[in-house]
Amino acid sequence: MLRRIVVPLTIVLMHSTATAQNVPKETSAASAVVMPVKQISLYVLPYYESASSPGGRPSVNVGYGIADQRLPSGKQEDILAVRDAIEANPERITPMTIMALAFRLYDVGLRDDAVFWFYVAKNRYATLLQVLDMTAPGLVQAAEASNAFVLLGGETINGYAFCDIAKQRDIKMRAIAWVEQHPYAPLFFKQLPALPGDRAENLKQSIANLKTFSEKEQQFLDDAKNLEQFQKKRREWHAQEKFCWS
Repeated sequence: MLRRIVVPLTIVLMHSTATAQNVPKETSAASAVVMPVKQISLYVLPYYESASSPGGRPSVNVGYGIADQRLPSGKQEDILAVRDAIEANPERITPMTIMALAFRLYDVGLRDDAVFWFYVAKNRYATLLQVLDMTAPGLVQAAEASNAFVLLGGETINGYAFCDIAKQRDIKMRAIAWVEQHPYAPLFFKQLPALPGDRAENLKQSIANLKTFSEKEQQFLDDAKNLEQFQKKRREWHAQEKFCWS
């Protein structure tokens, strides 16, 4: 199955884990074999295009030199080099760049790191939405692409993350702390249009909102009935077989 989202200047495609060529025509969806998801397959053009098969080279064009050059590699050391470069100078790294890092970390088997950096990217993008006017010309395309990354990559990242709820909670809180400790410098660029209010205060409120949402999610899953319903949905979705492999 292909899922297509079309936005101005950006076409987004996503392959499901069981595509038409993987499942014989006579096989029903209910009886199809559920395969583990070893690669995040998505297309957010022109920024990111997954490899056509596991182990292949994706196309990465996020405008950050070392990421564009080394994220297509299948070697863990190359992906980790990009991570280290981002950690060394994180102030101007776009959410899209960090999401591309997260996807490649997943692809090379570093899935806990992938969850952390995906949450970092998603949270940094959340601060953008509460400080800058992302509907303004010059920002809207970045917003559309970031939304697509979150939507299409989140299914696999969260599918894996919730294999261990306690670990997911810890990673989520660490990601919020990272974003709070490393504010995104462009939030304060005067040439970028901002929402009404003081930028610093809006950023502070955005971080508070992230913490509140995380706390509410934790409270929801602490309820036994809610947790059972959540786990039931995951069983129906075959999340264990897709994502909780080792």
